[in-house]
Amino acid sequence: MMDTRIIIFAKAPVPGRVKTRLAPALGEDGAAALARTMLLHTIKEASLAGVGKPEICADPDPPHPDWQGLLPAGFRTSTQGEGDLGERLARAVQRALREDAAVLLIGTDCPALDRFRLCRAAADLRDHDAIIHPAADGGYVALGLRRYDASLFSGIAWSTSSVAKQTIERIRRLDWTLRIRETLRDVDVPEDLKAEGLAP
Repeated sequence: MMDTRIIIFAKAPVPGRVKTRLAPALGEDGAAALARTMLLHTIKEASLAGVGKPEICADPDPPHPDWQGLLPAGFRTSTQGEGDLGERLARAVQRALREDAAVLLIGTDCPALDRFRLCRAAADLRDHDAIIHPAADGGYVALGLRRYDASLFSGIAWSTSSVAKQTIERIRRLDWTLRIRETLRDVDVPEDLKAEGLAP
C-alpha cells in the first residue's frame, strides 16, 4: 500500500506579495499577518493528521530569509520552481509518485481543511485514484492522487471558477475512481473574511 504525503503549496507571507486581494480590507501588513496565521495553522493541522511526513513546497526557496522562523525544524521542504501553477503542481505529484507515495496537494488558504479532513482524504486514497475537495469559488482546496496524468494540470484555466469542474471532468474521462468531498471556502477576498469569522 502506498503511503500518502501531504504537500502544502505556500508562499512566504511577505507584505505586498501575498493575499493582495485582502489588502483593501486589512492593509498589506494585515493581509500578510493573516497569511502567516493560516500558514502556521495549515502546518499544524498537516502535522497532526497522522499522514506520513508533510512537506512544504515553497515559493521562494525555503533557505530564503523570508521563511526565517516559519518552518518547523526537520520539516520536509521543496521548491515550487518555474512555470504556471499547473506545471508546479505536476512536478510535485510526479516526484511524490516516484518516491512511492500517493499525494495530497493543499494550499494554506482554507482554515476548515483540518487534521480530520486531511486524514479522511488520505484514507480515501486507499481505494480511490483521486479525491477532491472543491472550493466555494470554483477551485479546489485539496486534490489527492495516487496516479498521474498530464491532462489534470495542462490547459486548466487556473484562478477561475471552472478549475474544480475541469479537473473532475478530466479525472472522469480517464475512468479513474474519484471521491468528491464537501465544498469548502478559501479565504481570498474580503467577503470570505466575514464568512469565516475573520473580519476585523
